[in-house]
Amino acid sequence: MISFIGITDKNKLEKHVFIDDLNFSKYKWFWVDFNEPTKEELTHLEKTFHFHPLAIEDCIHTLQRPKLDYYYDYTFYTTHLVREGEREILKEELDFFVGENFIVTFHLNPAIEVSQVWDRLLSQKNVEKWDTFYVFYQILDKIVDNYFPLIYKIEEKLNKIEDNIQNKSMSHLMNELFDTRYMLLNLMHTIHPMRDLLYRMLNSHHLRGVKKRKEYFSDIYDHLLKLSEMVMSDREVTADIRDSYLSLNSHQTNNVMKVLTIITSIFAPLTLIAGIFGMNFEYMPELTWKYGYFFSLGLMGVIGVSMYFWFKRKGWF
Repeated sequence: MISFIGITDKNKLEKHVFIDDLNFSKYKWFWVDFNEPTKEELTHLEKTFHFHPLAIEDCIHTLQRPKLDYYYDYTFYTTHLVREGEREILKEELDFFVGENFIVTFHLNPAIEVSQVWDRLLSQKNVEKWDTFYVFYQILDKIVDNYFPLIYKIEEKLNKIEDNIQNKSMSHLMNELFDTRYMLLNLMHTIHPMRDLLYRMLNSHHLRGVKKRKEYFSDIYDHLLKLSEMVMSDREVTADIRDSYLSLNSHQTNNVMKVLTIITSIFAPLTLIAGIFGMNFEYMPELTWKYGYFFSLGLMGVIGVSMYFWFKRKGWF
């Protein structure tokens, strides 16, 4: 679906105009949104707007890394939206063609961030302060703001894993922990390129619209820096929890092995005595001794009890 908003020279807002019937020259600036476009609607990118084939190709073949490309009278941007999946972070691509008098947004899936800014623009009685780069800023701000709830949920999940109030098994906790690390890695692969994109925008000499509102875009860049630090910090926390669980598991295994070793050590001499008296040689004086059985049992008991107290004195229990 292709949607249109145009601002005339008299700052009047027009909508519900078919793209085939548009006279772009009558508008001070306009916004066209390609939302889940059909193959026929895709042809307007080249036929109506004459965008570069490489930029159109980047729109169609997702997911591209967040970036910007300069063209003659517009700049092409690729950004990432993030959504929460069941066990992973889902990423979607949102592309922008931004010029002095037009902005075109392109997304193959519904984008809440675009809809929110679209509805806000439609509800404005006064649109003088709006222009293409202000629309671009508003959508970027929504995109970055929607990163924070995911980070907060991941941090809450990490706290639950660390506290383990439900007394979950070690293997279950480790599975949750590695799922969380994978989600953080996905976020990092989105946030870092987005941070680099904003850095390029703020330091570019070609983007007059960004320089005009540099403080706004700098605020988004600051948010991305904060997000980047949060992700790196959370990954360190997951590494610490993982190391702690592995150390605890190793400690428990060592304790079990120590107990089994002590039990084996105690029963080794008892087994030796039982093996000696269990031999079937014909001439064994102990076999004919009246008190041999009781003596062997007593000897085994004394050896076993003595070894137990000796190990306990050494602190092995």
